[in-house]
Amino acid sequence: MKIFDSSRPETQPSLGLSLIPLGVMIVLLFFTIRLFGSDALSGGSQVVLLLTTACCTALSMLFCHVRWKKIEEAICSNILGVTTALIILLLIGALSGSWMISGVVPTLIYYGIQLLSPTFFLASSCVICALVSVMTGSSWTTIATIGIALMGIGDAQGFEPGWIAGAIISGAYFGDKISPLSDTTVLASSTTDTPLFTHIRYMLITTIPSILITLVIFTIAGFMHDKADSQSMTAFADSLKDTFHISGWLLAVPVVTGVLIAKRVPPIVTLFLSSTLAGLFALFFQPDLICRVAGMETISAASQFKGLFQVWYGPTSLETGVDALDSLVATRGMAGMMNTIWLIICAMCFGGAMTASGMLETLTSVFLRFMKRRASMVASTVFAGLTLNICTADQYISIILTGNMFKEIYRKKGYESRLLSRTTEDSVTVTSVLIPWNSCGMTQATILSVPTFTYLPYCFFNLISPLMSIFIAVIGFKINPCHEKNQD
Repeated sequence: MKIFDSSRPETQPSLGLSLIPLGVMIVLLFFTIRLFGSDALSGGSQVVLLLTTACCTALSMLFCHVRWKKIEEAICSNILGVTTALIILLLIGALSGSWMISGVVPTLIYYGIQLLSPTFFLASSCVICALVSVMTGSSWTTIATIGIALMGIGDAQGFEPGWIAGAIISGAYFGDKISPLSDTTVLASSTTDTPLFTHIRYMLITTIPSILITLVIFTIAGFMHDKADSQSMTAFADSLKDTFHISGWLLAVPVVTGVLIAKRVPPIVTLFLSSTLAGLFALFFQPDLICRVAGMETISAASQFKGLFQVWYGPTSLETGVDALDSLVATRGMAGMMNTIWLIICAMCFGGAMTASGMLETLTSVFLRFMKRRASMVASTVFAGLTLNICTADQYISIILTGNMFKEIYRKKGYESRLLSRTTEDSVTVTSVLIPWNSCGMTQATILSVPTFTYLPYCFFNLISPLMSIFIAVIGFKINPCHEKNQD
């Protein structure tokens, strides 16, 4: 007797059967994150996804008589659909390294610090973290570097830890959400089959109002607080200037990049040209740093060649004498993106198995009962994204699952994929840091030494974003049932 009888007709899996792979994943992720902590993304989460894929495959072949060939084809199709995103992620690694070592990001931070005033400390902290996060594409890096410095300054000025952490996290996740360098932004757009810059432009509709409301709240709070000096921030700025050649000419790189984005140049081309331009600026403005990256003592053609390539493809670090600054200027290059790429490939395997088995269709049918109109559709997506964030304890997996669950529903109802991609980010990316057992919440609470529930009430941007997504859906602004070609 054959255990997997492919000659029998396929059957639709029940809701109970479809929930088993998710249950297995949640249990395995719980122990993985508990044991590995923030290092779970270095391999543990990927193994969980592959084991869950195997579980889903076995159940579908045993009880639903799905052929292995069908599952294999679905997995390959899923992976093929994100190949562009994988290339973009590699280029993001090269760009983040070249923007940092060339002095582009340090210059932006340096000028941003000059605007800092004790009266506007909370609002300024939010803006500075937003700026750094947009330029680096990483909320984690922003919080672990400039965020730590801001915590010390805010504490010296007498602000409550929750308020300081809330301002830092709000700004960092704003930048992470709209940055073309962010892996979560690329992931949300690729999972929902939405062009990257289309996704980013559409997110501004909910993101800009959310951050403006947030800044108003932090500004009011700043006026109600006793004033103090900002000597610590000035010292941080001086350290930046001592390490890098700060020049307004370096701002030409983000300006050119912004023009390319505005001209709707393909993301791969834009990121490649921006990385190359930043690399050339690094050779001109920071030849001594390039030499240090290469590990050579004298500036020569060989040291510049080796150092620049190292900046693009591998990790770099510089000793500045300031721990927070050392962490800020450290980069990962293309090699640093491999864990995320690995995770995406494993997640695509799980998504392919869930799709081919029919389990994803069964799960989405539950939400269909509540998705009668536009507002309820977006609200259901927000609720599902938040629930997955709580259950899976990982924003990457939650983004992928939310996108895959609702992609076909949005398409059938005639709504643009950019609406799904935006709602996914509004409900998953920004709320992950608010959940204590989520990898993001756990990491940021540890880095800032502020418990999650202490900073949660002050992360106004993160709290407002999901509500803003639902509000925009209720009023129907820029939401029209139309074909993909109209997504401008």
